[in-house]
Amino acid sequence: MIIRISSGVFESLLREAAVALPRECCGLVTGKPGLIEAVVPARNVSPHPETSFEIDPGTLMRTHREVREQQRHVIGHYHSHPDGNVQPSLRDAARATHNGQVWIVIAGGTVNGWHAVTPPEPDNDSPDGHAADVGSPGRDTNDRLVHGRFLPVRLLHV
Repeated sequence: MIIRISSGVFESLLREAAVALPRECCGLVTGKPGLIEAVVPARNVSPHPETSFEIDPGTLMRTHREVREQQRHVIGHYHSHPDGNVQPSLRDAARATHNGQVWIVIAGGTVNGWHAVTPPEPDNDSPDGHAADVGSPGRDTNDRLVHGRFLPVRLLHV
């Protein structure tokens, strides 16, 4: 999967993550399928903002209402990992739902895209014990899953 993102949005994500240190920044990603048009910063209301994020419910509700009125979409959300880990965490995997949304992780001076997928079911017929890759073509996809929940998304600067 490839998603286009403007250089301005990319740079704003890096700045926000740097300003939030040592806490995680977070917010919503708006646009259309395959295109990130804007980000909406939100207050991180997690009781442990150094290691987790929770998007402010008021920002979440207001943004959904506003983008609907403009015939746009909330296509995902973003957060930073102050520890520099560019992959989604185990906590991220536990919270992820397969709803077609994109997860953006800002860490180590980079912005990384991820797509949450339905966890694969065990393949009882597989001699190597790998999980079946439900709904995705080829075993290669299954090998690229992070924590059994996320596939990488290529962010294309436009």
